[in-house]
Amino acid sequence: MYIEFRHLRTIKAIHDTGGVARAADLLNTTQSALSHQIKGIEDQLGVPLFVRRSRPLKLSAAGQRFLAAAETILPQVAALEEEFTQIAEGRIARLHIAIECHACFEWLFPVLEQFRKAWPDVDVDIRPGLAFDAIGALAREEVDVVISSDPETIDGIEFAPLFDYSPVFVAAANHPLATRDFVEAEDFRGQTLITYPVDRSRLDIFKLLLAPAHVEPAAIRRVELTAVILMLVAAGRGVSVLPDWVVRAVRKSADYVALPITEAGLTRRMYAATRSEDTARPHIAQFKRLARQEAVKLQRGQA
Repeated sequence: MYIEFRHLRTIKAIHDTGGVARAADLLNTTQSALSHQIKGIEDQLGVPLFVRRSRPLKLSAAGQRFLAAAETILPQVAALEEEFTQIAEGRIARLHIAIECHACFEWLFPVLEQFRKAWPDVDVDIRPGLAFDAIGALAREEVDVVISSDPETIDGIEFAPLFDYSPVFVAAANHPLATRDFVEAEDFRGQTLITYPVDRSRLDIFKLLLAPAHVEPAAIRRVELTAVILMLVAAGRGVSVLPDWVVRAVRKSADYVALPITEAGLTRRMYAATRSEDTARPHIAQFKRLARQEAVKLQRGQA
């Protein structure tokens, strides 16, 4: 037995309209085509679906069972079609984000708050991307966006630039280096460097300055939270290097100084990596727009 959705729609239309002619008009087909379809269904089932010579046309006991199936299945199919339409349009979707930037939580939460209001039906989740292969997870569709400052050339993955930022040196206001206009690699040699709990190969200060200069701090202290890093720095327990958007409030505090690293300063770029087929999806595109806008606000001190 082979029953199609059109068979279910046919039986329901005849029941609802009370006749083949009116059902044919409703379904935008001919009466003869509909009659032929009914005969085909009945031949498959081996039983009549209608009581013949009844006016209006009435369903048989088998027809009633068929109608019950139609009234159960067709709304489910219609709901599924609507759901897939909304998914295709980005109205119902998933936005699972992996972050390869420990400090990005400070910047990302305001972005997601705006995103939630614009896309309330999108399932949002955040995973720290430092403990696993975030780009590999993106390729395997385990996450949908990776926030990273290390773009790669990978088939099927696109890295969209979000914003540029500067890693800056942060120290207590009474630190011996506080009066300098900028710091250089040698200035870190005798310092306790307070960092996020991240492998040094992922830290801007090591990648861009200390490793090339073969400079090693006196000690490295790893701390999870930005607020705790700033507290320790203010207490004179060490110095730190943080993105400029993180230390925007520090610049107004009498407890700290924030200085450029090298006379020219250091510059990095943050990217949103997505699968190529997802890049233009409306909710993904909106997330990237909001991310860029929030970054500008932070860097201008407007957030």
